[in-house]
Amino acid sequence: MAADGRLLMIARATTMLTVYRGTTTDAFGDEQDTNTAVATGIPASLVEQTRRVTTRDNPTPRVIRYTVGRVTAGTDITDQDRVKDERTGAVFIVEAVSSMNSAAVAADLRLDLRRTT
Repeated sequence: MAADGRLLMIARATTMLTVYRGTTTDAFGDEQDTNTAVATGIPASLVEQTRRVTTRDNPTPRVIRYTVGRVTAGTDITDQDRVKDERTGAVFIVEAVSSMNSAAVAADLRLDLRRTT
């Protein structure tokens, strides 16, 4: 914890995020995401990872790419929010938010992200 009472991020920040939240309805009644920023300049660590996957139906290996993010504990990010990497401009959908429990320190939030652009 910082001297001013703010929580500190444990992971090393590699970028800053903008968090978008909210939906609207278009003229045809379809739901659309809005670009309403609820927070900007959030320090975050984004790491792209790969995994080799095969199935019984198709034994040919495929490489799946996914991104894991970490932000400071207590950050206002929820499932289905969108986050924009301010360094690269990439936009991700937050599929899950989780945190490890720790008696000693407020653990960072883990974000399971899926790239949209």
